[in-house]
Amino acid sequence: MKRSILDISDLQEIVPQLNNERGAKILQRLVKICKIDDINALYGRHCDLRGVDFVSAIIDDLDITCKIDNEEVLNHLPEGSFVTISNHPFGALDGVLIIKLIAAHRPDYKVMVNWILNYIQAMSDNFIAVDPYSNPERRYVSLNGIREALLQAKNGHPLGFFPAGAVSRLKWSLKIEDREWQPNIIRLIQQIKKPVIPVFFHGHNSLFYNLLGLISWKLRAMRLPAEVFKKEHQTIHVSFGDIIPPETLAQYRTTEELGAFLRHETDKLRKPKSRL
Repeated sequence: MKRSILDISDLQEIVPQLNNERGAKILQRLVKICKIDDINALYGRHCDLRGVDFVSAIIDDLDITCKIDNEEVLNHLPEGSFVTISNHPFGALDGVLIIKLIAAHRPDYKVMVNWILNYIQAMSDNFIAVDPYSNPERRYVSLNGIREALLQAKNGHPLGFFPAGAVSRLKWSLKIEDREWQPNIIRLIQQIKKPVIPVFFHGHNSLFYNLLGLISWKLRAMRLPAEVFKKEHQTIHVSFGDIIPPETLAQYRTTEELGAFLRHETDKLRKPKSRL
């Protein structure tokens, strides 16, 4: 197995304009500045593991702990297929955390992710890849991902969505929030007709990361590995909502209505209710 996530040749494949000698020199500098080399080293230490063992080793290596609200939901997950929906404040890290939390109970859990995360081969057992930017060259990736998600649910396995399809960003209101939740994901949830569990990750990436996004989403994406290391030795606060049965979902006839309801049920976990 390859012992790194992204090397220079991978980056040149992603950014073909840099597939030359000058581009390689630029990428070598970016690999260090953006801590891609540190991410590769972290991955290399644990890439012989798979699934929940791999993500647990990564979280332990980073000395990240979780504070969980309504943790009893994890101990009473529905049998068969169900869906988790989450906000997306961190990027790869919230994908790692949700797999650690859910797959510890259900190893067959898979999360729909940006196609680029398929480079993390040790997590591929828990990934369903799509292209949230609808790049025509990767259209087949999204079509295959949708088919795989439907089959995952049909066969009685759980799956997770980040309905924003991209990392939370700084808006002109100066709030850092998810972008609009994608109607394609909401339509998938309508088709699946399984229980839904809202999950809210508290926090966000650095202000510098978000300011880069005002310049270029590509610059912001290159910063993501460095943002992972900013969470070292920290506690991530995660809130689980109560399970929403299919009968409740069926009350919302349109994609817009269901999307607004699911986002509200997730966003309200920002202020978790006290439990006796």
